[in-house]
Amino acid sequence: MLKPIIKLLTSLRLTVTLLALGVAVVFFGTLAQTSDGLYVAQSRYFRSWFSTWSPHTVPWIVVPLPGGYLLGTLLLVNLVSAHIQRFRFSWKKSGIFLTHLGIILLLLGQLFTDMFARESRMSFAEGEWRNYTEDFQKTELAVLTDASDRAYDSVVVIPESVLTARGETAHSSLPFKIRVREYYENALLRARAPFVDTNRPPASSEGVGARAVVDGRPPTREMDKRSMPALVAELIGSKGSLGTWLFSMVLDPQDVVVEGKTFRISLRDMRYYQPFSVRLLKTTHETYLGSTRAKNYQSRIRLEHPGGGGDREVDIYMNNPLRYSGLTFFQSQMGNELRDGSGRGTSVFQVVKNPSWIAPYVGCGLVAAGLVVQFLIHLVGFIRKKA
Repeated sequence: MLKPIIKLLTSLRLTVTLLALGVAVVFFGTLAQTSDGLYVAQSRYFRSWFSTWSPHTVPWIVVPLPGGYLLGTLLLVNLVSAHIQRFRFSWKKSGIFLTHLGIILLLLGQLFTDMFARESRMSFAEGEWRNYTEDFQKTELAVLTDASDRAYDSVVVIPESVLTARGETAHSSLPFKIRVREYYENALLRARAPFVDTNRPPASSEGVGARAVVDGRPPTREMDKRSMPALVAELIGSKGSLGTWLFSMVLDPQDVVVEGKTFRISLRDMRYYQPFSVRLLKTTHETYLGSTRAKNYQSRIRLEHPGGGGDREVDIYMNNPLRYSGLTFFQSQMGNELRDGSGRGTSVFQVVKNPSWIAPYVGCGLVAAGLVVQFLIHLVGFIRKKA
């Protein structure tokens, strides 16, 4: 029983089949990006174990496909099993050994990147500072528990995974519970019309939601747009319900008074706080003469630590990111459109955390070294035989 399984796992036919399936997954995953968008297609076809593809014009046609995780895992098992079963190390095969080692490292590096890499952004205007980055694909409900004038706020956050479950959440710092009534992955908010929405209740009983209605929308798939989540939650204090409240990405934070204390609640992008802060000193936005094409995006920043150690000024511009504290800061966007009309420059950094960022470089280096070594071994052997 064990022999057929080992024979299958070490088979070259399995390798060819998996590579062919990989080409098919890339093909259908690329087609799906036109309708599902890049991020949804990546999650559905490449960051999954199984997937299916069907054209939107003919929905009854369904093509079952393996996910990227399944293909990568089987290729890794196939390669390692073949080495254990067949490979016997010798100097004549050292190049092959290095090449396969590099391929294994590439597969593992891609897996660790998908599992542990994280993308976020940092946006601010000249003179402002940030000690956090924001995840533009995830949301959270934030409750400011102390509105006093302090250097740092005391905040309780509820992640999106809890909100989508529509459960009840309590925290020792809050004198009330939060019970999720409705969660919209994408929603359109509008003012409640007195004659049009007579048979439709307001979105909530308290706050701005008492004068608004919510229309659910399918998630946005376009790359240059994003979904705007909305949340209807009931606040329950020690003496009973405090009513339902509407929170949305497009609404300002709302103040809720409970037991004489003011709590500021908002739905926002998920934040990742850092042990240091970044202050934007100056922005430089240069374009080519006679056009709007960007020539140079450059931000002058100052890294600041609470203890003052390691403070310094750094320039971040196109093709020159900043690598600091396990994060990589890329210059992403720039502008000067502020609500206050001050004309101050604004800057947006793409912030990437990838613990396995070096794996592709080492893997490609091993593959290249292995091919060169194997070529030289065969070249030397050929020259000796000819002599």
